[in-house]
Amino acid sequence: MRILILGIGNILFGDEGIGVHLSNLLKINYRFSSAEHSLDIIDGGTLAQALIPLITSYDYVILLDCINAVDGKVGDVFFFDFENIPNNINWQGTAHEVEMLQTLKMIEMLGDLPTIKIIATIPEIINDDAMFNLSIKIQDSALFMRDIALKHLKDLGFSIDEVDNKHLQEIANNSFKGYE
Repeated sequence: MRILILGIGNILFGDEGIGVHLSNLLKINYRFSSAEHSLDIIDGGTLAQALIPLITSYDYVILLDCINAVDGKVGDVFFFDFENIPNNINWQGTAHEVEMLQTLKMIEMLGDLPTIKIIATIPEIINDDAMFNLSIKIQDSALFMRDIALKHLKDLGFSIDEVDNKHLQEIANNSFKGYE
């Protein structure tokens, strides 16, 4: 099975870039291996509909993102299937999610939607001024998101080796450079 971890977010707006920063953290700090599956980790930024060919080329996608939720608090973490979005998730109030939600719904209407799992948190800092700083609450929730992603990949049959221990804020400070 072809599996994709796709980080979504705008790295210029603080916590709004958490999906990208977390995908980069996984790419830098861990190595994944599986006899059955392949895994790619990609920074999807805010490309939304431009990601359709990428998303549809995979069998299984783990989307890392930030969301909004009715009665949710900053730093709350959610893990759910796209097919079963909780009723309290509304995808409003951040800089990109409506487009990503619309993109996934468009792929679904076309009949090409792979299995989509979403790991997301509610952001604190979404700033109009460019900044790479992440709030402490989001740095903490990102560790929980990371642990969910690692456990899920293990459950899918991946072996995971930690190869570095770079801190999330350090990675966020350099995300604009891109990580290969």
